[in-house]
Amino acid sequence: MFKNFKIRDYDFKLVLMVLALSIIGVFAIGSAEESLQLRQLAGVIVGVILMLVISFCNYSLILKLYWGLYIVNLILLVMVQVMGETNNTGAQRWLKIGGLQFQPSETAKILLILFFAQFIMKYKDKLNTFRIVGLSVLLAAVPWYLVEEQPDLSTSIVLIVIFCVVMFAGGISLKLVLGVLIVAVPAVALLISLALQPDSEILEDFQQNRIFAFLNREEYSSAEAYQQSNSERAIASGMLNGKGYKNNEITSVKNGNFYSEAESDFIFAVIGEEFGFKGCVVVIVLLFGIALECISIARKAKDLAGRVIAAGMGGLIAFQGFFNIGVATFILPNTGLPLPFVSYGLTSLMSLFMGIGFVLSVRLQSRRNK
Repeated sequence: MFKNFKIRDYDFKLVLMVLALSIIGVFAIGSAEESLQLRQLAGVIVGVILMLVISFCNYSLILKLYWGLYIVNLILLVMVQVMGETNNTGAQRWLKIGGLQFQPSETAKILLILFFAQFIMKYKDKLNTFRIVGLSVLLAAVPWYLVEEQPDLSTSIVLIVIFCVVMFAGGISLKLVLGVLIVAVPAVALLISLALQPDSEILEDFQQNRIFAFLNREEYSSAEAYQQSNSERAIASGMLNGKGYKNNEITSVKNGNFYSEAESDFIFAVIGEEFGFKGCVVVIVLLFGIALECISIARKAKDLAGRVIAAGMGGLIAFQGFFNIGVATFILPNTGLPLPFVSYGLTSLMSLFMGIGFVLSVRLQSRRNK
């Protein structure tokens, strides 16, 4: 499984960007909720070790177990439905086994990328046939349904995006993509319209209210829009240079506890208030740089599976980063998606580090074959 590589072939640029973003996250979490800082730091250390170990593995051998990865993914998601822990909204998303508690919907993102990397490569010559496309949709629909039923609408949307990215990277016909878009765009518009009807049962009440709060923020200013409005205010108050790390200003939105989940959903607001516009730009540039580096590695991968892995991870980080920042700045409805490598959440952090480990493996394998 392990092979000999030349150290100069290692993608230190990607590692440094991931580490920089993770360190920013540790500091930001320390300001938002100091009691969680050491846990996040420990998560980063363990994550880095996992990333390095995986990066020196031959990903092609691991992908031979792709059906096993898919089945493990389904088992974990089904276990959430049967014995999962719930949060204050009634969502059942966490699984507790012994002293270990984690969120299988986060690991599902990485496992789905790995599964389709091998599946697409195996059927690459038949990818644009009705049978393989239909089978691919069905295989993606099962874990998507289990996640959506938790309910976790935001992560289920991420799974759809991942599926679209890996299929595109796998070489699906642009004509087929165009045909799907022609049908999907009006269908989605109709679905959203129906979901927002007062007596609709398509969305949970809290999900529907979040969309209403985005569309009519004034009416929901003291309810569902409260968090996002204060997040937006916190970022604006940081101006260019910010108020300083762990500042004691009485005007601080964060210090006044005007938004909850500061360590996770609204960590970008903490960064904006304390490090200002400059800090926000650094985070955005790092996220963009990581996504671009993944795409660059995808283009040079030795095989189709490697291309799908790297492109899938790039798409995941870019999309999830955009949505988290979009929520914090009130340009999108509240979704609850974490900011990659920055937000508190050990399952998300471990999964992302493992995913980057596979991307680094793709890079090493491509360089070794030149």
